[in-house]
Amino acid sequence: MGITPTLDGLEVTWIKSITFMIKFVNLDCKSKVMKNIVYLFILFFALLSCNENKETPALNSTTTDNSDPLPSWKAGKTKQAILNYVSEVTNEGDKFVPIMDRIAVFDNDGNLWSEQPMYFQLFFAIDRVKELAPQHPEWKLKQPFKGVLENDMKAVFSEGEHGLLELVMASHGGNTVDEFEQIVSNWLKTAMHPRFDKPFTDLVYQPMLELINYLKANEFKVFIVSGGGIEFMRPWVEEVYGIPRDQVIGSSIKTKYDYNDGNPVIRRLPELNFIDDKEGKPEGINQYIGRKPVFASGNSDGDLQMLRWTNSNTLPNFKLYLHHTDSVREWAYDRTSSIGRLDKGLDEANEKGWTVIDMKNDWEVVYPFELKR
Repeated sequence: MGITPTLDGLEVTWIKSITFMIKFVNLDCKSKVMKNIVYLFILFFALLSCNENKETPALNSTTTDNSDPLPSWKAGKTKQAILNYVSEVTNEGDKFVPIMDRIAVFDNDGNLWSEQPMYFQLFFAIDRVKELAPQHPEWKLKQPFKGVLENDMKAVFSEGEHGLLELVMASHGGNTVDEFEQIVSNWLKTAMHPRFDKPFTDLVYQPMLELINYLKANEFKVFIVSGGGIEFMRPWVEEVYGIPRDQVIGSSIKTKYDYNDGNPVIRRLPELNFIDDKEGKPEGINQYIGRKPVFASGNSDGDLQMLRWTNSNTLPNFKLYLHHTDSVREWAYDRTSSIGRLDKGLDEANEKGWTVIDMKNDWEVVYPFELKR
């Protein structure tokens, strides 16, 4: 739908080859065997071209026919608004958006995967603190570490943002980037969500996977712009979402290059570098992408500045909020939640006519594993 056809080097090569072979056949080849060989070569090149450059889809994506690229979305104004926008900006007309400007940005926590009962990266930090505790006997007497070791989450959260930041610094630093990536990958293989008893990467939203694939099929370049740690997300986003690791913007701690006696490494330091939340999101987009998005999707007030930045684009643009309204299949929360609060953003979306997903009423399924039932 609205895809502009292009020719890459291989396609040009086989077209030239076919042209030559057709001319060769037309030179009144006397040998039927030779003609058959030529035709076989033509068939081979055609098949080769058809199988080249197929982008790897997300791990949990589904194959859909052209009639409905968003099968997990219920028919209604939300789904239709998305379909209408993509059609308008990818087909020639007043609202056409050039391919180079088709930038889409998605928040991650609570927007592409769940974030309750607490951010998944915090689960990782807590497990990591427990693993490192034997090396730090002082943690038994110091909050928030004491609360973690005693499974007293009320004490942990009573330390506020400073306490949570202290947990992250202690659990994420003191290693190389390669070591940390392996630590995250190993954790994801074994850690289970307490409510669903499934791997955390199983709790991605099926409708959003379909939306990402739909945008990519229409030549949008899709980025994750998240308050979560950039190096926490990089190890798995490509396999789970089909989004390359170099298209992730996130919060980060400081790093330092170390020649390491001829074996260079990048060391992760327990110092904050950048928080990709609220005003940090448009700042990060400007620094790392260099183009204003035309499509932005988030779920909390922390995404409001990103949606406002997208709304300021002079090109036709689309702002999408996910409202958590399904207490049965997922969670229902918004204005008073300590995690993923959606208050000012919900008001502004309603005032300005932005599209708001009602999870309960707009989605046929929430998670990919529901499709297997």
